[in-house]
Formats: sequence, C-alpha cells, structure tokens
Amino acid sequence: MNRRAIGQSCCGPSRRTVLGALGYAALLPLARAGSARAQPNPLIATDLEVVTITDRSVIVTWTTVAPDPAARLVPVDADTELRLAPADSARAPVPVHADPQPTPFHYAEFNDLEPGRTYRFEAWSNGVRAIPALSLTTLSPGTPECTGEFTTLVPPPGRPLHTLALANDVHYGEEVSGLIVADLPPGVRQDVPPYPEVMLAAMLDDLRRPDRAAERLLIAGDLTSEASLEDSRAVRARLDTWGTLGSDYFVVRGNHDRPHAGPDYAGCQPAPADHHDCWAEAFLPRQQLIEDEFGGLRLFGLDTSELDGSGGTIDRPQFDLLAERLRADPDRPTLVFGHHPVTVESGLTNLAGPGFVLNGRDSAELQSLYERSPGVFLQHSGHTHRNRRTRPDTACAVEFLEVAAVKEYPGGYSLLRLYEGGYMLNFYKTRTEAARRWSATTRAEYFGRLPDYTLGTTADRNHVVLRDFSGLG
Repeated sequence: MNRRAIGQSCCGPSRRTVLGALGYAALLPLARAGSARAQPNPLIATDLEVVTITDRSVIVTWTTVAPDPAARLVPVDADTELRLAPADSARAPVPVHADPQPTPFHYAEFNDLEPGRTYRFEAWSNGVRAIPALSLTTLSPGTPECTGEFTTLVPPPGRPLHTLALANDVHYGEEVSGLIVADLPPGVRQDVPPYPEVMLAAMLDDLRRPDRAAERLLIAGDLTSEASLEDSRAVRARLDTWGTLGSDYFVVRGNHDRPHAGPDYAGCQPAPADHHDCWAEAFLPRQQLIEDEFGGLRLFGLDTSELDGSGGTIDRPQFDLLAERLRADPDRPTLVFGHHPVTVESGLTNLAGPGFVLNGRDSAELQSLYERSPGVFLQHSGHTHRNRRTRPDTACAVEFLEVAAVKEYPGGYSLLRLYEGGYMLNFYKTRTEAARRWSATTRAEYFGRLPDYTLGTTADRNHVVLRDFSGLG
C-alpha cells in the first residue's frame, strides 16, 4: 500500500483501507503474505478517529501497524503529525502538532482554533496518512473521518462557571474485558498492569492537568468488578489520592457494586436475603440518595442497583426523598447521575435490551418528576459502556446522556463545562501510553465490533446546549 492509496478518500464503495489495528486486523492475516513487506514503506496508519471537538481544540487519535514475518499486523512505532488548515483557505493543511517520540498509539491535540469554524485536517506517521478502520461510526456519511473536515463548537454565551467530569464503569478487580455472558464473547486479557488500575490512574491524572481542570468528579457506578471488600477499599484509596469523597468526588453504586451472597462476602455489612454489602464498607449504604450543592448548582446521585440482576430500580424511600427535594426547589439548576440509563430509546438500542436499563415504572415516574422540576437539565448514566444521547419519553427538558467506560475502548470520560448561557460537553480519551495501548487493544472486543457500539457519533460526544445558568456563582 503506497502513500497515495493511504491518502485517498475513505468513504464510498471504492475505499481502500485496512481493518482496525488491534480489532479486526488482529483477527485476520493479510490476504497475501509478504506483499506488504515487499513495498518500500509497509507501515499502515489506521483507526483514525476525531474524538474531541471543543470550541478551540481538536483531538485526533490513530494507530500504526505493519506486518510481522508471519504476515500478522502488529503495532509499530512511528512519529505523530497533525496537519490543519481552515476549510475556506486555498492552502493545504500545515503541521500544527508534531511529536517525534515513537509510538504505535497516536494522540494529537491542538488548542488554538477559532469557535464555529470549519477546518481540514490530515494525520500522518512516518510519511503515511492515517485512515479510519472499517467502523460504521467513522465511515458514516458526513463524519469528520470521511470528509477530512470538522467544525469547532460555538460555546454558550456568558462567562465560564464550572467544569465537572462525568465518568463510570471502572470495574476494579476485573481481569478479562469484554465478556457479556459467561465467557462470551471472547474477552481480552490484560497485557499491562491490571487495566482497571491503569485506566483509572490515567483519568485521574488527566483531570488534574490545567487543560482539563475538573472541579468535581461524578462516577456513575461499577467502580468494582464484583464488589469485594478488597477491590472496594482499593478503588476508594485510589480515588482518595485525587480528592475527598463527598466534596471533590461523588460515587453511586452500579450493578457490579451490588451486595453479594457467598462466603467471600460474609465479613461485610448484612444485606437482605443472605447478601452482604462490602461496597458499603468503603462507600455508602445501598439505595441512598447523594446530595450536594456548590455555587448554586445542585447534584443528586441515584443508587439504581437491584439486589440481584443487571437491571435498574429505585426503592421507594430514595424516590420519595428525591421528590421532596425537587418539590422544595424545582427551578434550581440540577444535575442527576445514576448507573442505569432511563429512556425507552436506551432500552431498545443497547445490546442487552430493555431489561438492562431502569425499569419502566420507575423510569416513567422519574421523568414525570422531571417535568415538574424544570431546573433538572442533565442525567448522566453509565452501564452501557457507550457514548450516546437518548430522547426523553415525556416533555421534560432533560438531556439523558450515557458516557463510555473508563476501563476499555474508547477509554475515557466526559467534561461538562458550564457557562452563564448553557453548557458544552466533550468526551476525552485518556492519554497515558499504557492507557492508549489498552484502549487500542480492546477494540477487538465483541468480535472487533466494539467501536461501532461504544464510540458514539461526533454529536453524541461533543455538543452545546443553551440554558440559563446566569444565577450560578
């Protein structure tokens, strides 16, 4: 494959490409052994993704691979170069980010763009232009990866107020990623130090850097793999190095964090039906509403875990307390987070079906409550491990947002930036070398189809919503 072929348009029936670096390509040998090695430059730059687009920045990632002696595509070190030019300019894109440090897992960020402007871009490694993998998300008509163009967001009016990080699905203690039922589909075993630890450390490192600068971290469940006392205490200790529970960071329980039965859990707090709650030893009792307020912004965290099962429920005492708080001040700007998605659309579009989200009765009651509480503007959920916005089932003016998992591809978090006139929301991949390696490796999950399900559209990951937050401090 020569440089000209790499640089051709990636969309349409005549597109020439390769399969994902560690996804499809890891499962299939090259069609003609030795053919790529015979060419002057056997390097392939693939898995191109325009992950993050803010008002002034863009983040582009890709992977470089080449055939080994057995004609299998393996990661290969190369340099990293991002080229940009305004789309209304006649000049070709010029280098704006150049990193000579060799790596197979490329992460290029540029932060000096104009809001609301369209740019042409190219990503290069060792003289080879990067192209997308065979992913429905990046090959859909009109995507930046297909068109070679992106448009920066226009931020809400007014001054910036607060920045919150939204994250979920750490799965501390997990050893095989990508399993749904028993040992299916084939999972990916860690080839780095325990990957939940690597991915959580990468996120926490990101959030304290000046270019992210998160004031609060909200983790919407599944902090652990199976809620053992050891894993619950370990993830709590790691989070405590970042901040203080209840003021800097907030957590709610996911289905993996629920009470468990069996001798391994017998030393923890008793729970109904012979279960024991080890997660509560490190964090909070089951079905407890989390409340906080800062600068006039109100936060509610919902425990939506069932005692047994992967679906979602809200027990009556927690529901009644939430309703009481909202009735007392229905117009206050309010963000809600809980593990299970809420809407019918989410139930119909996630891989596990309607039984995987909040049950229908509680969903209807919750959305009815939001209709009477116009200050509620966003509900952040995890559980599905994907980036997706879904429509409410009632007339409530609430964004229902699912954020991709911390622990696997695409491996990251969302930043919610509040302004006087609304908010801007962006998804970020974590960027340490170990995190980028693991994220690329786990593209192979779900028989290589994980990117189609979890990455989400550009608009799911990056968007602006106008609301009146002028009363916030």
